[in-house]
Amino acid sequence: PIGAARRQGQVTVSRYTGVMRLRASRTLTVEPWLPAALEPLRALSQNLYWTWCPGAAALFARLSSQLWEETGHNPVLLLQRMPRPALEARASDSAFIEGLTAAETALRGYLARPPAPTPPGTAPAEVAAYFSFEFALTESLPTYSGGLGVLAGDHVKSASDLGLPLVAMGLLYRQGYFQQSLGADGWQIEQYHDLDPASHAMRPVLNDSGEELKITVPFPGREVVVGVWRLEVGQVPLYLLDTAVAENSEADRAIASRLYGGDIETRIQQEMVLGIGGIRALRAMGLLPGVCHMNEGHSSLLAVERIRLLMEEERCSFEEARIPVAAATAFTTHTAVAAGIDLFAPDLIVRYLGGYYQAMGLDDHAFLGLGRMDAANDQEPFSMAMLGLRLSAFRNGVSMLHREVSQQLWEEAWPSVPHQQAPIRAVTNGVHLPTWVGPRIGDLLDQYVGERWRDDPLHAVDWRRVYEIPDGELWSAHQRQRELLVERARRQHRESVARLGPGDLSKGEATLSPDVLTIGFARRFAAYKRATLLFRDPARLAAILNNAARPVQFLFAGKAHPRDEAGKQLIREVVRFSREPGIAGRVVVLEHYDVDLARALVQGCDVWLNTPLRPLEASGTSGMKAVANGALQLSVLDGWWAEAFAPELGWAIGDHRAYDSSEAQDAADAESLYALLEQAVVPAFYDLSEGGLPSEWLAMMKRSIAAFAPRFSTHRMVGEYAAEAYVPAAERWSALRADGMGRARELAAWLRRMREGWPGLKVLSVEDSANPAPTPESPVTVWAQVHPGSLPPSSLLASLVFGPAGPDGALVAAGAAPLSLESVSEEGVCRYTGSFTPPGGGRIGYAVRITPNHPDLVDPADTGLALWA
Repeated sequence: PIGAARRQGQVTVSRYTGVMRLRASRTLTVEPWLPAALEPLRALSQNLYWTWCPGAAALFARLSSQLWEETGHNPVLLLQRMPRPALEARASDSAFIEGLTAAETALRGYLARPPAPTPPGTAPAEVAAYFSFEFALTESLPTYSGGLGVLAGDHVKSASDLGLPLVAMGLLYRQGYFQQSLGADGWQIEQYHDLDPASHAMRPVLNDSGEELKITVPFPGREVVVGVWRLEVGQVPLYLLDTAVAENSEADRAIASRLYGGDIETRIQQEMVLGIGGIRALRAMGLLPGVCHMNEGHSSLLAVERIRLLMEEERCSFEEARIPVAAATAFTTHTAVAAGIDLFAPDLIVRYLGGYYQAMGLDDHAFLGLGRMDAANDQEPFSMAMLGLRLSAFRNGVSMLHREVSQQLWEEAWPSVPHQQAPIRAVTNGVHLPTWVGPRIGDLLDQYVGERWRDDPLHAVDWRRVYEIPDGELWSAHQRQRELLVERARRQHRESVARLGPGDLSKGEATLSPDVLTIGFARRFAAYKRATLLFRDPARLAAILNNAARPVQFLFAGKAHPRDEAGKQLIREVVRFSREPGIAGRVVVLEHYDVDLARALVQGCDVWLNTPLRPLEASGTSGMKAVANGALQLSVLDGWWAEAFAPELGWAIGDHRAYDSSEAQDAADAESLYALLEQAVVPAFYDLSEGGLPSEWLAMMKRSIAAFAPRFSTHRMVGEYAAEAYVPAAERWSALRADGMGRARELAAWLRRMREGWPGLKVLSVEDSANPAPTPESPVTVWAQVHPGSLPPSSLLASLVFGPAGPDGALVAAGAAPLSLESVSEEGVCRYTGSFTPPGGGRIGYAVRITPNHPDLVDPADTGLALWA
């Protein structure tokens, strides 16, 4: 009946009957009309370079500030909706045309820049392919949920700036990630809106016949058809795979409907489309991925598809094809907790992928073992992250501390080595500075550091010139960015009051001030991030907030995963605290969290607060964005801050101590946080010099920008990936496949012989020179006698692992040193010798190990073969 309603999550949906809806026989995408003088706007809107080109976004906003907000900062939709008279008026605006000419010139010059040189032997069609489940490029395109997507978007932008031959691959989510609002009780409400590709800067990829390109992905009993869209991100194309095509059933069209939507079965379907479909789409476009970079485990099936294709093309075995594919694959893990890893029931994997891998000659046990820590345990669930780790040669965590955490998290995958030597490296995350630095701070950097900080922050500018910025100019620019943030926060608060009714919400209206110390906290709401730590002692917090001479205000923002009830409860708890007497008006929770709000927060806050439970924060790039704008970091020593902190650059909450319980840890960290606010942060902000400026605070801002902006940029990060992963991977890919995959086939045969002969390898004796007792300055010489059995000595690598040891002999591997083959007896006994210098006093231990040795072996640990004396 008309007017009847049903509850769908938190959204009321009315159902009407007997209403005719007219459906078009066909729809057409019509290019908007533009006056000749404004024609460059079309090219600007079609390349996401506008998101970091100085002044480009402001041009679109000047066309119509109201439409710019209504379209969610979408320039394509803005141009489609602009009234003709308004466009004609802008065409005669000389100041607007001057800005448009500058932006067009910048875009043309940017796209004309020569690419970086490719590794020797790389074919023109061979590219580095970067796969990610989510990409955050602009707030108008909801293909992201949080930090993983923001990192991916910044990675692509910096790759474009650096001229790398990189392409990106993701999924087109027709409803994207949810838009957030909060109910009157603070409970998160998720709302989804359909995404129309015709209103975005994307175009369908066409085949040689001029028709829309389609590829297929094998599903149980059917083929799922996938379309491909292309987005221009500077010089890098981002391809988005789309299952909402006419050839699919209604259920299959919805596979990629929502980011992180649906159940675990939807997740495996999406990961099949991304991994298998992504490789097929690249090849259908004539692109040959020489190097593949998996941003988390969602795309791990790409490695299996590459192996399958190589088996077909070279008529080789799975193990032979696996060698060059793994050698040319990089895997980045972002999680620090086992609960953050997707696990699939074995029967689900068999149902969806059984026919696929059986056609490659693998049985259930062999394939499922690739996704298990213990490959022999048939009861263990299947992990896509584990599959990615096993089928890649370059693996990394996203900070120095996260590397250590990852090595412990995945240590069972390499049982033959101590976890300190598990083959996982560290490439600390960064941020794309031109995207996140506010326009006023950016203008100062242009003037005093040089405009090249935008496209080459590592080499083209001297960041010490930040110290030349006059205090008054820096403070004025920062104050203006804070004023804009507070103005926005007040406006959003008023809109919430208007939508939900005043109640307790109205209490914050009068007290948010643009002149008050403003501290920001914005991130995904998850238990380990401890968003409520600040409220552990409400009375003490109220005293800090309401100090008449030195007031403080906090802005909170963030989303919880739609199925994370505990995370939603955290948001509600923060909202509840924000309405408590003495706190209301000084703590405001902002809804509608997205890239746009995040940008406003990191640009306008004075201090960036981060309170994770150490060591569960993998990186924490929001803090990097804030410090690049001159905000000072106040954080637990976790993620990037654990390697960046220095007393003159910010503040560290707590210490490295491990407490007996989370309650004790929370109590200690809350005490540290309150003490820092009372004794250091607040006094420093309000301590004014004779000129009325906080001189020491400004000095810290300058030191922070100069130290952190270049070091924690994605230009540095992507440069590390290029040097340490992409270039070596491309060279190995070329070498191992040369001459009919001769070297790959030889390495596979060598590995079979090593596994067959390994049980016959014996360490006969170990001796050392540690008598009398050594000192930290005197090396210890070690000799080891080894019988290689049937293995040639040249195929073995002997080494020492040394470090602090406990009274029971338990050894912490702090270092390693090689042992050289000194002689071989007539009986075939090999004598090795080498030395190490004790890393300090006290009980020091060492162990001798023998591992396989081959010039084409990337890491001996991946063989699973190691003999320890």
